[in-house]
Amino acid sequence: MILAGGLGTRLRSMVSDRPKVLAEVLGRPFLAYLLDQLVAAGTKRVILCVGYLGEQILDIFGDRFTNNHGEIQLAYSQETQLLGTGGALGLAQPLVQSAEVLVMNGDSFCGVDLPGFYDYYQQCHQQWAAIATMALTEVPDTARYGRVELSSQGRVERFTEKGSNQGSGWINGGIYLLDASLLANIPLDRPISLEADLFPQWLKSGIYGYPSQGKFLDIGTPESYPLASSLFTEVS
Repeated sequence: MILAGGLGTRLRSMVSDRPKVLAEVLGRPFLAYLLDQLVAAGTKRVILCVGYLGEQILDIFGDRFTNNHGEIQLAYSQETQLLGTGGALGLAQPLVQSAEVLVMNGDSFCGVDLPGFYDYYQQCHQQWAAIATMALTEVPDTARYGRVELSSQGRVERFTEKGSNQGSGWINGGIYLLDASLLANIPLDRPISLEADLFPQWLKSGIYGYPSQGKFLDIGTPESYPLASSLFTEVS
């Protein structure tokens, strides 16, 4: 599942006529690079959680994404009102066909080893009954993003707010593996944030962090968006 329904207000000065996931990078929509990453990992089906200008995404990608690696079947879950990142997952829950769900933020890229990430989720689920894992990336200064604090076993113990901790550390990389049963209990009567509302609730049930050394970029600001071209030139 890719969260692609945000309003993109921070990036509106540079990308005003389309959803953030369609922001152009080296002549291609940003979303295409996320789908490439999933194709390379062997993914066969993706649910796009769309909202603002979501019809543009359907017009460009249709129900099947095709590139040099193969094909992915695309399904769409369309918000008619703002539900937040958590509510978007709850709305899309009827489309889920698996016991666990890989969730990606549509406005960031994390070059995590997805097969290794899946194996780690399975290990944590079997050994500690974990309900979720999140990809982590290390940055020189966590103040912009907020910090993820881990136990010695890799269990997420707490999230600290943006601006509250400076210096290097682990941050949320925007890619998660969740027990699909979690989605059925997300309320749809108000906006719910996956990061601010649901993850803190789920901590007691077991969330584990998967450190990644892959490239990371959040394109959501006018300062970071121009960096995407050099990032994908390096990745390719």
